[in-house]
Amino acid sequence: MVFLKYAVIWCVPFALFSQNTAPKIPQWNTVELNLKAENNYNNPYTDVDVWAQFYNAKGDTLVRPAFWDGDNSWKLRFSPPDSTGRWQWRSSCSNDQDKGLHGVSGAFFATTYLGENKLLREGPLQISPGKRNLIHESGKSFLMTADTPWALPFRATKEQARIYAKNRREKGFNMVLLMTLQPDTQAKGPNKRNTDQGFKRAFKDISLGHLNQINVSYFQYFDGLVDILIANELVPVFQPVFQGFGWKGLAVLGTSVQPEEYVRYVKYLLARYGSNPALWLISADHDGNDPGVELSGEMLQQWDCYQQPVGLHYSPCDDFVAEWSKNDPNKRCMHFNKSHQDKEWVDFQWAQTGHGKTHQYHKVAAMYDNVPTKAVANGEPTYEGMNGGQNGCGWWQGQDAWMQLMYGGTMGIVYGAASLWQWKITGAETGWDPWSDQMVSWEEALHLDGATYAGTVGKILKGVDFTDIQKRWDMANGKPLLMKEGEVYLSYLENGGKITIENVPQKLNYRWIDPRTGIPKKIGKVTSNTFSAPNTDPWVLLITF
Repeated sequence: MVFLKYAVIWCVPFALFSQNTAPKIPQWNTVELNLKAENNYNNPYTDVDVWAQFYNAKGDTLVRPAFWDGDNSWKLRFSPPDSTGRWQWRSSCSNDQDKGLHGVSGAFFATTYLGENKLLREGPLQISPGKRNLIHESGKSFLMTADTPWALPFRATKEQARIYAKNRREKGFNMVLLMTLQPDTQAKGPNKRNTDQGFKRAFKDISLGHLNQINVSYFQYFDGLVDILIANELVPVFQPVFQGFGWKGLAVLGTSVQPEEYVRYVKYLLARYGSNPALWLISADHDGNDPGVELSGEMLQQWDCYQQPVGLHYSPCDDFVAEWSKNDPNKRCMHFNKSHQDKEWVDFQWAQTGHGKTHQYHKVAAMYDNVPTKAVANGEPTYEGMNGGQNGCGWWQGQDAWMQLMYGGTMGIVYGAASLWQWKITGAETGWDPWSDQMVSWEEALHLDGATYAGTVGKILKGVDFTDIQKRWDMANGKPLLMKEGEVYLSYLENGGKITIENVPQKLNYRWIDPRTGIPKKIGKVTSNTFSAPNTDPWVLLITF
């Protein structure tokens, strides 16, 4: 099975740990521990909290929450952060009289991971020391090249997810943004995947405005989708409940959810998926101030022992009141893409430029200068094919991706496509306004040219140490430049020409690379501070060791 090949989850009954031989778990691979409640609960999802301490001989102690998995079954998932040594664990329960959940203990040994999956080899993602971008636990740089198959969790089958993941990995993507559930309270359709108008339900009571009656089978299937993504080296970005448009714009729950229900759900996601590589996008498509958002950020800071990055994705009306928001009290503009800027639990902030025909770079430029520093990206540029296939098509996506980087979105780039973000079963499937739609299926949208151009950004910069790279147009007479002084210099010139960069060491090597193909045209050793592109087409200049 795929997940065993990549060693994402090792399922081990807790009874084994009373024996002399403890299992061996590779570093950053997940061991799954099974607990069985002795008591009965009216609603185990809401009525009981279970967690465990994991500790080793070096004195390291990590705490992980458990999650209810149906009937009287609870599970703990943990990834050892080291490659040697014995780990012990002991469970705790809010009902300390339930001896099936409280006081259970065991042990296992951490070993070296010998597989090839770089997400597991390098470890989970962290924010860089200078707060500008992402690095692995190992210290290796990670430039985000993200796609937005938002509706995949509640519409896609595992076979479709395999097709999707293989395509995106081959194109150069390394991250995917996911609505963990269908967030519109008024959406209707069959409770089925791969079905016209259909979507699987994560909660039985979401149409009533609540998150209390969980459908465990939904998340058991979601487990398999996540395994497929990670096996293809695609980091999931988990968005709990959308606060903006949602799937069809039908009364999204995120603006009215009960705060305690939202926090409980985020903690459930952390328990279920937080031992694998993950990012937590706890606010999407709004101002970051909806019910439970700040409380969830604080909860993750307390309960995520791996401290994987937490961020906010703002709406496009950052410094103006949009027409579509004027008569809706739930739509709050004027947030300037910096809500919670000073909060420790915020690691990254994403702008959104909306889905028109024009490039907008001023948002990431302003966010780059905000203090305290947070990692920045344009989390939602114009999706390819929006407005009936007219907006953001083809090379428009490549141009936008490179310039978002140059203007300060140094966390990485995000791409999207109409029909793919909705996961449309066929091109003729209805239910979306023309501004968000085009007449292709999700699978046809995989092959749009813009995805190739966006993914090529990741291919060109693969292996480049982007850690805390700085925006330094001042070092190039006002032309686009990112640099790590003496080590890495990156420029994108949309019309070719010349660029002069101050103080470039002559020991470095330069390459002019065609951003449309990823193929280098001119390669050489630095001999002067002035570099001439091959012609007046778009070119990327990359200077490294």
